Amino acid sequence: MTTETASQDAADPRFAILPCRPGKIIAVHLSYASRADQRGRRPAHPSYFLKPSSSVAPSCATIERPAGTELLAFEGEIALVIGTPAHRVAAAAAWDHVGWVTAANDFGVYDLRQNDKGSNVRSKGRDGYTPLGPALLDAAGLDPAALRVRTWVNGELAQDDSTSGLIFPLAQLVADLSQHATLERGDIILAGTPAGSSVVVPGDVVEVEVDVPGRASTGRLISRVVQGDAAFDPSLGSLPAVDDTQRAEAWGSREAAALPAPGLSAQLREKLERTPVAGLSQQLRKRGLDNVTIDGVRPLHPELKLVGTARTLRFVPNREDLFASHGGGYNAQKRTFDAVGEGEVIVIEARGEAGSGTLGDVLAIRARARGAAGVVTDGGVRDHDAVAAVGMPVYTVGAHPAVLGRKHVPWDADITIACGGTTVQPGDVIVGDADGVIVIPPALAEEVADAALAQEDEDAWIAARVAEGHPVDGLFPLNAAWRARYEESRSDR
Repeated sequence: MTTETASQDAADPRFAILPCRPGKIIAVHLSYASRADQRGRRPAHPSYFLKPSSSVAPSCATIERPAGTELLAFEGEIALVIGTPAHRVAAAAAWDHVGWVTAANDFGVYDLRQNDKGSNVRSKGRDGYTPLGPALLDAAGLDPAALRVRTWVNGELAQDDSTSGLIFPLAQLVADLSQHATLERGDIILAGTPAGSSVVVPGDVVEVEVDVPGRASTGRLISRVVQGDAAFDPSLGSLPAVDDTQRAEAWGSREAAALPAPGLSAQLREKLERTPVAGLSQQLRKRGLDNVTIDGVRPLHPELKLVGTARTLRFVPNREDLFASHGGGYNAQKRTFDAVGEGEVIVIEARGEAGSGTLGDVLAIRARARGAAGVVTDGGVRDHDAVAAVGMPVYTVGAHPAVLGRKHVPWDADITIACGGTTVQPGDVIVGDADGVIVIPPALAEEVADAALAQEDEDAWIAARVAEGHPVDGLFPLNAAWRARYEESRSDR
């Protein structure tokens, strides 16, 4: 950096409180337990994205919501400013390389996330989207486990958490990043946001403060939201786009975004609970869908009806090196059972391999506590009697005492899988009874449920006529004469 450039940076109000213009700004995707619980997923390791230094803004600056967007969200955060270069430092020594701490607001436009694939370049890299300040705290006098971050929107407290609630301690973030890139003086690490992040609109005022209660404070970092008027040029790149998933994540929850509850409506669930799987299978076949049954699985509780939407989990064949890297710790299996939502069915791809358990009693209890509708696995179940005692619908190929690592590596979740020879996608409707389990495309669920229930009424009327002594010829299926009598009986009812 030339003397002239350094002088220009020092005079730039964006960087006035910083030792220099940051060479890089590195932000953590998900780091607070409260935020992870809100999102329904907890990462095993930290992951990051970069923000340009041109996104830095001082306190009391305006934040522009771009024209044609609706989901500008704030994220109050602790910002670490590197004081001395860090390259491959140990976690125990990492805090020594942090020079200062300040408040930050990691603004982002969710409308622009879709085509960024997690990079957040467009959604979070805009000018002014990293306000910092208003004051720096000397890191040498701070306990990194005792910092507090709070955010207010229009004077109302929206976020309140401390670094004791981090999944990954601040020193770990510094040490981890220093393995991959030298952290230089002035670089900034945004340590992630706790629960409470939500959408703001033009006219809102957002304030963030980082402090050690009763001792030291950065003061309040103030940002005022304004409406932009410059439209995006469709000839240059993708335009803003939102869906209900983005709305729920931006607002913090489906309820906050005024969206209907996920999964099945109460009316559709009630219909499916009354509809036999055999009847649903018949209706799906009439619509050209033959390959929709999960074959080879049997219920631990044939008397219980299973109705819900799919949450998927995939195991791959055990390979010792892969099990060492993916089998232990907070693996995909544990994350799925921790994240399953009310009314969801955990559907497990285990390749029909019955030589190992794919869940046991502890995970079954966790799924039940989360409100899961049930579990379907084309692998084995260990702790069979204890799992059955949980009282939740579970379908499996059978019991096996061995633990997961004998045959499987828990690999990934919330993807399209194969279970019992059938393709299952997240959100598919799953229905099971003593006959087996069927997979229904969500767009067809209401239609096939209505048709199956209508067919059930017809079949019950036919069965009554057969019981009266009528032959099945012409009655099953109904010929024109019998059809007329059936329709007449319906009108009488």
